[in-house]
Amino acid sequence: MTKTSSSPFVIGVAGGSGSGKSTVTQQVLAAFGADVVSVVMQDDYYCDQTHLAPDVRRKANYDHPNAFDWPLLIQQVQALRNGEAIEMPEYDFTIDNRSTKTIHVKPAPVIVIEGLFALFDPNLRKQMSLKIFVDTASDVRFIRRLQRDISERGRSMESVIGQYMETVRPMYKQFIEPTRRHADVILPHGANGPAVDVITTKVASVIGAMKRE
Repeated sequence: MTKTSSSPFVIGVAGGSGSGKSTVTQQVLAAFGADVVSVVMQDDYYCDQTHLAPDVRRKANYDHPNAFDWPLLIQQVQALRNGEAIEMPEYDFTIDNRSTKTIHVKPAPVIVIEGLFALFDPNLRKQMSLKIFVDTASDVRFIRRLQRDISERGRSMESVIGQYMETVRPMYKQFIEPTRRHADVILPHGANGPAVDVITTKVASVIGAMKRE
């Protein structure tokens, strides 16, 4: 594939589970379209667990940075920045493992990297032009996660609450919340309209500058 003439504008969107990261990402995507914005979902880079039994997979700590395949994520983001398409892994949360399918992601002028730990790794942060932390009250995040995991991932209320108390909450405090200090922009009330408008205005200016080059 022909490489783009300008380096893409890479946006990192981090925050706790249920904070509104996906809403920010989808609003940027909706504002400019799939031809301009490509999205890399960190959730799809959980490590392959084919070698583990299903009951063992379910007990894994998915809220720890070691749960992710960092080398693959960093390598594929770099490939996109170089103007190369990638085959992003697809994670199936109903089986706690990677799917046999992949997601074709093409290079674009704007690349959004969304995930709990989007701002955690220094090598990944170096590739970003704009770093965003979506900061939302813990009770709101918990309710959103509870609703999502029950409706979309086939979880029971008891298992979601147990996981939240055992790993989600402590891992947020230990690993995710501290990445706020790396953010260029902090959205203090989640994906609020005015804040997202500021971000899309910035992206629009960058795209305009690319077109003039």
